[in-house]
Amino acid sequence: MSSPYPPHPSAPAVPPPAIGHGLQKGAQPDVATLTALWEMMSLSRRTETRIIELYRQNHVTGGVYTGHGNEATSVGSAWCMAEHDVLVPTHRDMGSHLVRGHTVEEVLLQAMKRADSQTGGKDSGLHLGREGSNIVGMISHLAHMMPVAVGVALAERQKGSHASVLTTVGEGASSLGDFHEALNFAAVQKLPVVFIIVNNQYAYSTPRTLQYAATFLSSRAAGYGMPGETIDGTDVAIVLDATRRAFERARRGEGPTLIESMTMRMRGHSEHDDAKYVPKPLFEAWRGWDPVHRLEAHLRAAGALDDAKVKAAVDAIEARLDRAVAAAMAAAPPEGRSAVEGVFRRWEPEWSVPDGAIALADEVLR
Repeated sequence: MSSPYPPHPSAPAVPPPAIGHGLQKGAQPDVATLTALWEMMSLSRRTETRIIELYRQNHVTGGVYTGHGNEATSVGSAWCMAEHDVLVPTHRDMGSHLVRGHTVEEVLLQAMKRADSQTGGKDSGLHLGREGSNIVGMISHLAHMMPVAVGVALAERQKGSHASVLTTVGEGASSLGDFHEALNFAAVQKLPVVFIIVNNQYAYSTPRTLQYAATFLSSRAAGYGMPGETIDGTDVAIVLDATRRAFERARRGEGPTLIESMTMRMRGHSEHDDAKYVPKPLFEAWRGWDPVHRLEAHLRAAGALDDAKVKAAVDAIEARLDRAVAAAMAAAPPEGRSAVEGVFRRWEPEWSVPDGAIALADEVLR
């Protein structure tokens, strides 16, 4: 397999190939689909940019983790999901959240910890998920969402819902035991899970070259008896094709797939991190592979975008974000007593134990 990402910084920067390079004709998305994907990727990028601005102004506090550079992966993978499929995302999957129905208004309320956010002001970031949304809110400890995704897939099978599950993990978290246990169980049970390793080159400050010796992490798939492939994660057409094929396998009952999507985290681990540990030539090499700009250039060459259309789209996104920010600014913060509310789920006795069990227990205790 040839390298699907730019060279080491000691080598000259290589320009990216055309969008969808190498795909068969039937697998190439049409221009209308690519335009819609570009709009969603642009919305994801601009939403995160606005959150960064609010963070610098102290309106957003805590960690700000962005998917800058990962937009083709997060948007393209979620684009393939059916309505009844379940997303089990992690902290850089803004694009997936937006594709699956979370609004920028919900994202801003969450980022600013407002009382009427999904977590009631107890949390921020992309810890978003609610019953009925088919999005499972993430656990902060990375790789912990992979066993959750496997459990969701097993539960959906037992319910007979025929839902498939999409989950992501970074290359750093793929070194944890949760990753291997999830892959093994899913493969043995032939569960309908699409696992995506978003390989963005650095696990916080640790480069991938100091973390694992394999050429491609997708080679781990063979050890668990599932197919795996490494793709250019900055090309949304390639992401779309690989994820679509993985979902088709899952829906045919053929079990899970492991996809390694090669990208670059173009900002620090979080916004408090200046990423000085990343060689500048490496950043520059990847800048030419920016997924949003790369797709925009392709659509301009195809005649689907021009300066006026790009400006109109960006202006519409900014106006939408202006409204969302204003609403979040005006929204009330949580009251202090809410800190102890919703921490534990309250179960009515008749829901949690058989009829008569409490009376029987009282009898025994007496």
